[in-house]
Amino acid sequence: MLFNSFVFLLAFLPAALALHGLAERYRPAWRLPVLLALSFVFYGWWDPRFVPLLAASILVNWGVARAFLRARDGGTSGDWLIPAAIAGNLAVLALFKYLDFLAGLADLLPGVDLARPGWVLPLGISFFTFHHIMYLTDLRAGRAPGFGLVRYALYIAFFPQVLAGPLVRWSEIMHQFEERPYARPDAAERIGRGLMLLTVGLAKKVLLGDPLAPYVNPVFQAAEAGRAIGAAEAWQATLGFTFQIYFDFSGYTDMALGIALLFGVVLPQNFDVPYRAASLSDFWRRWHMTLSRFLRDYLYIPMGGNRRGLAIQVGALFATMALGGLWHGAGLTFVAWGALHGLGLGAGVLWRRAGLPMPRLLGWLLTGLFVVLTWVLFRATSFEGALRIYEGLAGLAPPSPTGFKWRAIAAAAAVAMIGPTAWAAVHRLPPSRALAMLFALLFVVVLLKIGDDANYEFIYFQF
Repeated sequence: MLFNSFVFLLAFLPAALALHGLAERYRPAWRLPVLLALSFVFYGWWDPRFVPLLAASILVNWGVARAFLRARDGGTSGDWLIPAAIAGNLAVLALFKYLDFLAGLADLLPGVDLARPGWVLPLGISFFTFHHIMYLTDLRAGRAPGFGLVRYALYIAFFPQVLAGPLVRWSEIMHQFEERPYARPDAAERIGRGLMLLTVGLAKKVLLGDPLAPYVNPVFQAAEAGRAIGAAEAWQATLGFTFQIYFDFSGYTDMALGIALLFGVVLPQNFDVPYRAASLSDFWRRWHMTLSRFLRDYLYIPMGGNRRGLAIQVGALFATMALGGLWHGAGLTFVAWGALHGLGLGAGVLWRRAGLPMPRLLGWLLTGLFVVLTWVLFRATSFEGALRIYEGLAGLAPPSPTGFKWRAIAAAAAVAMIGPTAWAAVHRLPPSRALAMLFALLFVVVLLKIGDDANYEFIYFQF
């Protein structure tokens, strides 16, 4: 079920809150098992066939962690267990997500014609795989302790973040599972702010992100079909997607943070007005922040980071971002998108090393243009489609039959560029009845909009 669906908002979420609240008040020891059961119900609603995969993933990785700890405490060598488990996690991810992609690459070789199995991608597999990797890596390094099965399973499967993040470190959430969230002195405030975040996230998705889909989807579909794309259409689709993906994913994140707060859990923020960034490195400190942190700590730094000379640093940036692009999708366009960001980050390092000045306004303009142009590769499903969009952006195609549709883009751009993040805003607003009534009205407006229009799935669910 989608966060932006009636079945979730009006059935599952109220029922889950009621069950969790009853357990927390009358049977505190049942609270975590109840949350875990609710998380599996939520996950299984999409496709029950993949519930065993999630459960097996949790059991196997938890079992490996326990075996590693027993071997370490017993003085025997179990160092091979963690790398083997990480390799196994990546192999399962590759099997479901990249088998068709690898078969397609092999078919490029003369005389090779491999069948593509066309397996359905389990929702959230990229995210829960990375959660396993973070914990196991920290366990092997001695930074993480062992946990019971229920707590570990909830860390992996907690339903507000299992499908599309944010990527949560074990150290950020495990201790929260032991709290009595509704016994805290700030429990009512947390619930209020959680409802506000949920409402703001819904509004961003439904009122700002989804209206951009008709500006974007037909143009990219036409480009894939071979039609030349004029300048007005190309810029409309490119700018439209720039803000569509932001409000779609940041709206989902706000909802995830808000829903988690309702259950007494604080998740890390994932966005910090990224389109205000004045450099590409600043952009990645603001966009999908938990993924950026993962790539830095578990790929870039182990590759050498900035500790082994300029050449290693630039190479590590390129490799990290190219792999980050591949993580987003099984396609060469995603790899190219990530590789370009790696090159851009490397160029920024060289510029700073040379001591060259960069006025903030110019840095913002160049960063914005780079990000906008590379989104084309992220959105297009082929290089041919992307090339037709780029030809339109450059004015190399015949004029568009329709003009530039700007109203929804202008509204989205204004909200994206002006004001604080949703997280900052809801924590600054003083509680009041008028504020509660305003958010209740906004929630009703969003519900009416959901019932009136097409209900778009979240973009990041495909990754």
